[in-house]
Amino acid sequence: MSPFPIQEMTLPVALSGSDVIGQAKTGTGKTLGFGLPLLERVTVPADVEAGRARPEQLTDAPQALVVVPTRELCQQVTNDLLTAGKVRNVRVLAIYGGRAYEPQVEALKKGVDVIVGTPGRLLDLAGQRKLDLSHVRALVLDEADEMLDLGFLPDVEKIITMLPAKRQTMLFSATMPGAVIGLARRYMSQPTHIRATSPDGEGATVANISQHVYRAHSMDKPEMVSRILQANGRGLAMIFCRTKRTAADIAEQLEKRGFASGAVHGDLGQGAREQALRAFRNGKVDVLVCTDVAARGIDVEGVTHVINYQSPEDEKTYLHRIGRTGRAGAKGIAITLVDWDDIPRWQLINKALDLTFNDPVETYSTSPHLFEELDIPAGTKGVLPRAERTRAGLRAEEIEDLGETGGRGRKSSAPSAPVVREERAPRTPRQRRRTRGGAAVQETPATTAAVPAPAAEAADAPSEPRTPRRRRRTRAGAAEAAAEAVVNTVEAVVEVTVEPKAAEAPAEDAPVAETRPRRRRARVVKPVEEEVDFQIAPISEPVAGTRTVTKPRRRPRVVKPVEDEVDFQIAPISEPVPETRPRRRTRAAAKPKTEAVAEAPVTEGEAKPRRRRAPRAAAAKTEG
Repeated sequence: MSPFPIQEMTLPVALSGSDVIGQAKTGTGKTLGFGLPLLERVTVPADVEAGRARPEQLTDAPQALVVVPTRELCQQVTNDLLTAGKVRNVRVLAIYGGRAYEPQVEALKKGVDVIVGTPGRLLDLAGQRKLDLSHVRALVLDEADEMLDLGFLPDVEKIITMLPAKRQTMLFSATMPGAVIGLARRYMSQPTHIRATSPDGEGATVANISQHVYRAHSMDKPEMVSRILQANGRGLAMIFCRTKRTAADIAEQLEKRGFASGAVHGDLGQGAREQALRAFRNGKVDVLVCTDVAARGIDVEGVTHVINYQSPEDEKTYLHRIGRTGRAGAKGIAITLVDWDDIPRWQLINKALDLTFNDPVETYSTSPHLFEELDIPAGTKGVLPRAERTRAGLRAEEIEDLGETGGRGRKSSAPSAPVVREERAPRTPRQRRRTRGGAAVQETPATTAAVPAPAAEAADAPSEPRTPRRRRRTRAGAAEAAAEAVVNTVEAVVEVTVEPKAAEAPAEDAPVAETRPRRRRARVVKPVEEEVDFQIAPISEPVAGTRTVTKPRRRPRVVKPVEDEVDFQIAPISEPVPETRPRRRTRAAAKPKTEAVAEAPVTEGEAKPRRRRAPRAAAAKTEG
C-alpha cells in the first residue's frame, strides 16, 4: 500500500525535527502525516528496553500535544493515534469538554504520553495545575484555520506560552488562509511549507467526487432528500444543515418517513452526540444529520452521499463538508440544494472554487432530471417502504453516561437512577386565630358570664381549625375594616354595660333559647357591610318566645365618631369667606340711617331695598 502525497512529502521533514506547515485536500491522510512523527518523538518503556533511550528520559507528563477545534475531531485523531501506537504501547488521552473532569484527572495522574484536546478543557486543567505541559516536545495544530474562525486564537496563544521554547511545531489544514501563516511566523522556527496539490488544482476538491447543485424550494426539500436517499447504490449518507434547529427537525422528519437517522449538533449533550456517531459507524444508522461541527474530522468508511441541505457559509466549509465522502481513493456524490435566498452566497462559493454551477437548475422532487442524474428508481416516493427498513436505528445503540458538565444537553444524557424519596408524615395545618380589624378577639368577663352552660361546654370542646376568610386589601376594604373596628368597639361597650340579668330565672311560658354571642355579633355586623353609607344598623328585634335583654340607648358620644370616621370622603379645605363689602353708596346714602330716615320719610308704596338686603347679608355671615 503506497502512502498519500502529503504523507510521502511530510514524513522525511517531520521526522528530522523541523517545523512543518502541511496543506492537503480533505481525505488524503493528513492525520498520519503528523501522527507518525509525533509518536516517534515520544519516549516509552519499550524504547528503554530496546536501548534507544535512557531510563531517566521516561516521564508520566505528556510529551506531545495535539490541539483540535471540535470534540468529534478530537475523538477521530485519538483513535487514529491509538491504532498507530498500539505496537509501542503509547498512552494517548483525549481531553475535551462535555465530559466529567474526574476520569480525565485520574488518567493524567497515572501517566500520559500524548494528549489530544480542545483549547477550552486544556486551559481549564492547566489552570487547575492538573495538566503539566512543561515536558512537551512536539505541538500539532490540526485544522488551524478552523480554530481561527471559531475564535480560538487567544486560547491557542495561551497554550503555546505554557510550552517549552525548544519544541517542534506542526500546522496542518486543508485550507491555509493568511491568518494561519501569520500565526506560523510568530510561533514557528523556519517552517517548511508543504502543499500536496497540483498547480492548477488549488482549492478544488478531490476529483473522484461527483458534484450536483440544484435550486430547490425550502418546502420541497424534505421530499427531495427522501427520494435522493433511495437512489441505487446509496450507502451511508450525511446531511449538513446550517442551524441546529434545522438539523433536529430534518432528523425527526426522516425518522417519521422510515429512515434510520441520527443527529449531531450543538444542542445535544456529548453522550447523545457520541451515541449517534457510534451508531453511524456501526451501521445501525445510515443517515446522519449534522451541523458544521461534524464537517471536520469525521472519517467513516462507506459514506457515499453528502447532501448540503442548506448552502454553506463559504468555500472552506463547502470543501470540508463534501470531503466526508470520497476519502482514501473512494468515490462519492455531493449534492447541494440552494434556496432562492442563498443564490448570491452560492455564486460567491462557485466563483471562489471555480465551479460550473453559477446558475443552478430549478429542481423539484418530481423533476425527471433529478431521477436521471442521481439514479433514483422511477416511481420512488418520499416514504421508505417497510421492506427496506432493515436498520436497527438510533435506539439500538446504548448511550454512555459521561458525567456531562453544565446545563446544556442534559435531557439527552443517560437516564439516571430513580430517585427514592422518603415518605414524610402528614403536615399539621397551622392554627389561625380569628381576628377582627387586625386584632385578636378577646372575650370580656361579662360576655363569659352571659354564655349558658351548654354553650360554654360546646366552646370548650375541641373543634376543627376554621380557615379564616381571605380579605382583599383595597381602598373600599380599608374603609370597611375601619368601620368594622368601630362597630366591634360599640358592641364591646354594649356587652360590658349589660347587667347580668341572664342569670335570672325566665318566665315559665317562655322557653330559654341558646344564644351565641358570635352569631349575634355577626348579625349586627352584616348590615354594616351591606349598607353603603356605613351607618350602624340597629340591633335586631328579639325573636318571639325568647328572653329579651335590654340594652342601653346608644350614646351620642360613641356614635358621633362613627359618623366622622365612616364617611372616609375627604372634604375639601374650606376657603375663607371673603368679607362682604358694603355696596357703594351715594352721597345721600352715606349719612347715618337715623339721619336718612329723618331727612327722607318713607311714603306709602315706596320700596325699601336697603332694609330687605340687610337681613340677607346677615344670614350669609351666620352660614359662613
